[in-house]
Amino acid sequence: MNQLLNVDVQMTSLDIAEVTGKRHADVMRDIRKEIKAIGEIDERIFTLVDYVDKKGEKRPCYEFGKDGAMQLALKYDAKTRYNVLQYIKKLELAKGTPSYMIDDPVKRAEVWIVEQKEKQELEAEKKMLEQQVSEYEPLITYVDEILKSTDLLVTTQIAEDYGMTAQKFNKLLHEYGIQYKMNGQWLLYGKYKGLGYTKSETTPYRRNDGTEGVSLLTKWTQKGRLFLYEFLKSKRILPTMEQTKLTLIETKEESV
Repeated sequence: MNQLLNVDVQMTSLDIAEVTGKRHADVMRDIRKEIKAIGEIDERIFTLVDYVDKKGEKRPCYEFGKDGAMQLALKYDAKTRYNVLQYIKKLELAKGTPSYMIDDPVKRAEVWIVEQKEKQELEAEKKMLEQQVSEYEPLITYVDEILKSTDLLVTTQIAEDYGMTAQKFNKLLHEYGIQYKMNGQWLLYGKYKGLGYTKSETTPYRRNDGTEGVSLLTKWTQKGRLFLYEFLKSKRILPTMEQTKLTLIETKEESV
């Protein structure tokens, strides 16, 4: 690969931020991590320079070539990595001489063959990355659902994610040694206490004789919800949204 596109390309952290949709500060942080991890090698690949922002003020950014961009791409998820690789190819094509602009018919034919091979390899690479994205999409989707909320949840809400009733879900967690029931309230076993997975709320109620009482209700934090997700996933128990997506992927693969 890259017989045709063996050209030097230059870009900056600003370019990568635009291509990936990341904040420039986050891309700068990623580059600094690379420099710290590999040391002097990365310092020769990434060069700290200045650029002038919209306000006319000087700001720092990193400048680098294809090697630097490839290193960053390897740190990102499949979809983001694909966008970076496509951007690199775009820069390389812009600097190369396309076959239709070459006068020599023999040379033009040689370059055209390389171009076609390049297209085929890019298409194969695209399919591979699309497959990776489809495989990781269920995980990203459900975890995003968890992380975007800070509310406490009753067991019924989490049980619904798995297509279960609260009674069945509580029983499942009890069978796996996560919780036990005492005085009508589900409590975590010792190994899971104090980790921020649950919070108990008091709910006042009126007894039949007119006196007032207080009951305790265990609610799950988002951290606890994520813990349950990882734990149950290890037992091959997935939320409904992931089961549906995985079924679609498996069906699609079987039809190929």
